[in-house]
Amino acid sequence: MVSRVIPVDAFDLVIFGGTGDLARRKILPGLFRRFLSGQMTEDSRIIGAARSDMDADGFRQLVRDAIAEFGGAESKEAEAIDKFAARLDYVSIDAKGEGGWSDLAGKVRDGVVKAFYFSVAPSLFGDLAERLHLHHIADAESRIVVEKPFGRDLESARALNQSLAEHFQESQIYRIDHYLGKETVQNLMAIRFGNVLFEPLWNNHYVDHIQITVAETVGVGGRGSYYDKAGAMRDMVQNHLMQLLCLIAMEPPNKFEADEVRTEKLKVIRALQPVDHHHIVRGQYDKDGDEPSYREDAENPRSFTESFVAMKVGIDNWRWAGVPFYMRTGKKLKSRASEIAVVFKDLGHSIFEGDEARHRNILAIRLQPNEGIDLQVTIKEPGPGGMRLIDVPLDMTFSEALQLEADEAPDAYERLIMDVIRGNQTLFMRGDEVEAAWAWTDPIINGWEARNDVPKLYDQGSAGPDDALMLMHRDGRRWRDIKG
Repeated sequence: MVSRVIPVDAFDLVIFGGTGDLARRKILPGLFRRFLSGQMTEDSRIIGAARSDMDADGFRQLVRDAIAEFGGAESKEAEAIDKFAARLDYVSIDAKGEGGWSDLAGKVRDGVVKAFYFSVAPSLFGDLAERLHLHHIADAESRIVVEKPFGRDLESARALNQSLAEHFQESQIYRIDHYLGKETVQNLMAIRFGNVLFEPLWNNHYVDHIQITVAETVGVGGRGSYYDKAGAMRDMVQNHLMQLLCLIAMEPPNKFEADEVRTEKLKVIRALQPVDHHHIVRGQYDKDGDEPSYREDAENPRSFTESFVAMKVGIDNWRWAGVPFYMRTGKKLKSRASEIAVVFKDLGHSIFEGDEARHRNILAIRLQPNEGIDLQVTIKEPGPGGMRLIDVPLDMTFSEALQLEADEAPDAYERLIMDVIRGNQTLFMRGDEVEAAWAWTDPIINGWEARNDVPKLYDQGSAGPDDALMLMHRDGRRWRDIKG
């Protein structure tokens, strides 16, 4: 099945930090794939902007190298790469000074969509926004894309939002979270609101509990200095997991429009119950032979920063009263996997006895790897020997069910950048969402600090600290096995 590609309007996309790691790994190769797909018009252009002293040809070579290193099969498309490179330009710019801004003003055109990607540290967001207006480069129709972290607490998030609001309307600001660009994440809404089979069951009458897992096999690696100031709570829970929880728990919006969807997500965040500290487990991966511990990776022998968090969360509303949401995320775990599992309640009455009565339906939504959905249903085990029941998945792996090649589905960054050009904010966080998430998260982090909480050590390649298993065992439940 060949996915349908609809070209976007002509655009000028300026990437501040265009020579940086994120641009090289994700943004630029992703844009090249969108070019290959035919989604860019002939007169669309990409302008790199950074401190590096190079010319346009130097930037084009950097992009060629990035595609060769981080692209897939498309990196062999020499003729296409030449055509893509012809759309590239570059300006050396001083984010806090005046250098290069006049040059940039001369390169950005009127009459096309103007988008500015802030692939830089948040401390530069305000400076870039101010200079874009001071030099009349941005206008009322321009769009800016900002990367996380959106602050490190409520106070800094408010300050960041205020600095952007001085020069841009909320309708112009796109806070990007690549998790929301994943095909399966978007399918959450299609599954819930597009199927009569599920929406009537999506409440506390039928759902026993929900599990959200984002597990990684890698450690903090080269991100140690950043990660040690953030930890799993700030780096993953406050944004990625929070957004997944919102999409799975929100009420049906009146329309599938950006502000309608984001308002319903905001209601979920505001309905989250405060989390008792007995319902949170923090962990830190230990040394494993030659594999360094978290503290060695972070180069901080006294670090109390968590590389793992598990928690039990409740939502104060009619739909979810009494239904626990269990969330966990961590590094150096047994498998790389992201999954949302909706675990339905037992039958009100089972006609079967003993072990044959203990079966549950589970809807598992896999975000990575092998994006897809499976519904665990109970059937009779084939063969003679009586009524023996087994659980089997009705599996829909997207690449198989839709006959997609592995590299055919757009990467999350590709999809989200094209949404920016279209002016579609549905999959981007609104400022009040960000602040509400921090308002819920801050007391948890402050509580750890006030209690001098020490993370539990856990073995690399495990499912995390034993205390995380007990978090569910105490409730008579268990985590699903992490499978990559």
